[in-house]
Amino acid sequence: MDKRPGFAGFPEGRLALTAVPNLFFSELLPQIDHLGELKITLYAFWALSKKPPEKRYLTLAEMLDDERLLESLQQPNLSEQEALQEAIERATARGTLLKGHVEGQQDQAYYFINSAKGRAAVEGIASGEWQPSGDPEAPIALAHERPNIYTLYEQNIGPLTPMIAERLRSAEQEYPPAWIEDGIRIAVENNVRKWRYVEAILEDWKSRGRDEREDRGDTEKARRRYTQGKFADLWDS
Repeated sequence: MDKRPGFAGFPEGRLALTAVPNLFFSELLPQIDHLGELKITLYAFWALSKKPPEKRYLTLAEMLDDERLLESLQQPNLSEQEALQEAIERATARGTLLKGHVEGQQDQAYYFINSAKGRAAVEGIASGEWQPSGDPEAPIALAHERPNIYTLYEQNIGPLTPMIAERLRSAEQEYPPAWIEDGIRIAVENNVRKWRYVEAILEDWKSRGRDEREDRGDTEKARRRYTQGKFADLWDS
């Protein structure tokens, strides 16, 4: 005789709801033939819906920490972790869940629902747009978008004129974005807020090669390089 407790029913009052697409019932549900896969699929909809958009992914570790999930997936001759991994692998193989690996964290997988946003997230992981965050509760985060060259100029150098905009467009095609950002940073640190000065730095890096150790750090040596010698005539111009 089955002695498992029955379900007492949903209580009165307003209840929290989890959105599940109609396509799940019309297209996906008829294909699922494994109870563990069905449970992990429904669990993913529920667990991800409770997270803020920037943390809408699941890890194996957090699923292993959910005792009720593990209990629901129990199978004879399988450990809790094996049963969970089997369910995840089935959902991933079907395409319901998508898996991504961040560079440098190949032992850690991140799982997303196969929606437009989930596909964009996995593509973003592959392109390096997501990076380790150092936060155990949200181990990866979408990298902050770099401000474009025009915003950097207006924020740090001065008003944008048509002539300056044309020179910025040329620089954007010729130099890496990180070079331009660092060139502007050096100009600001040296209190020479002139685009001609930034251009001279970029031309110097292009002609002699960029010395990352010297130019990226806030060192006195780097400061002297761009305030003396051939750059001195740009100081007051």
